[in-house]
Amino acid sequence: MATKAKVQKVQEEEAQRIRIKIRAYDHKLIDQSAKQIVDTARKSGAAIAGPVPLPTEKTKYTVNKSTFVHKDSRDQFEMRIHKRLIDILSPTQKTIDSLTNLNLPAGVDVEIKM
Repeated sequence: MATKAKVQKVQEEEAQRIRIKIRAYDHKLIDQSAKQIVDTARKSGAAIAGPVPLPTEKTKYTVNKSTFVHKDSRDQFEMRIHKRLIDILSPTQKTIDSLTNLNLPAGVDVEIKM
């Protein structure tokens, strides 16, 4: 009987979680945004896990410098997408309200799952 109660308690705790994924091209900007989200969640009294840095997505592009003749002459460009993951474990209504009113800088993509 005690194990069923523990399992039910763990399932209830997992159900009460907000998962926030943050994506940006600039690593300084994403760290500022993550700090801002963590600070507002802590002020409202929620438990927080993170920010966890996820692997950086790198996209490389190779372009010919010349249009026709010099095929060996090329430029390479790289685009990096930095990602962070924040879990808010015990959100209250005050936490949700403060996160919805949060003003994040442009260039930061935020995905929230309840």
